Amino acid sequence: MTDWPRIRSVGLSGLLITFAEKMSEPANRAALAFRAAVEEQDWPEVRETSSSLVSTFVQFEVSQEAITTMTDRLRDLLETRDWFAEALPAGRSLWHAPTVYGTDLAPQLEEAAEAAGLDPDVAIAELSQTRVRVLTIGFAPGQPYMGELPPHWDIPRQQGLTKSVPPGALVVAIRQLIIFTNASPTGWRHIGQTAFRTFRPGSDMPFPLSPGDELIFPSITRQEFDRIADDPTGGAEREALT
Repeated sequence: MTDWPRIRSVGLSGLLITFAEKMSEPANRAALAFRAAVEEQDWPEVRETSSSLVSTFVQFEVSQEAITTMTDRLRDLLETRDWFAEALPAGRSLWHAPTVYGTDLAPQLEEAAEAAGLDPDVAIAELSQTRVRVLTIGFAPGQPYMGELPPHWDIPRQQGLTKSVPPGALVVAIRQLIIFTNASPTGWRHIGQTAFRTFRPGSDMPFPLSPGDELIFPSITRQEFDRIADDPTGGAEREALT
């Protein structure tokens, strides 16, 4: 008998359904699929849903009766299928985001490659061909946590902080990638630079990425990057996933 998933209360008006103790592809898949299934129920009490790496959060109108009722509904829904093997939600996109690896724009590529036990050129080839999923959005508006990379990329965060990386920085740690929304300090290693903007105020699509989307980061030259640096899409191409 497994201890997962678990349902726990959060504050006075929310329930958290957690599928694992730590990040894994099946647990993230379950969280994304379960959130989509909750939204499909169109329960009138539900005000908002969201997902993290391995959990789904459901916020609803508060009352003791509502907590009991919603817990029962969620437990019944959990029992309808194997969420760890469930298909990912429909409407996802695959993004190709051109990326400069290394150079003065991303100075920790070689350090990260060494930590992963790879030659820098091999690391670039692998990173530029590996599809990763948006596991969750957080920390800054539209900012994606993506993964999982192959096991040799399970490299630790730095012991110290890089004082600042620019918007569009591609950083790596613990088998995950992040594209930074804003200039920010980080303990993750700066391996690539994109011109992709994960938050686009005033546009029809201010948050271009959603949990479940997938990305590829094809390698480009510094000269190619300079030509797309001012493009808010960062030269990225988008296609629908079926």
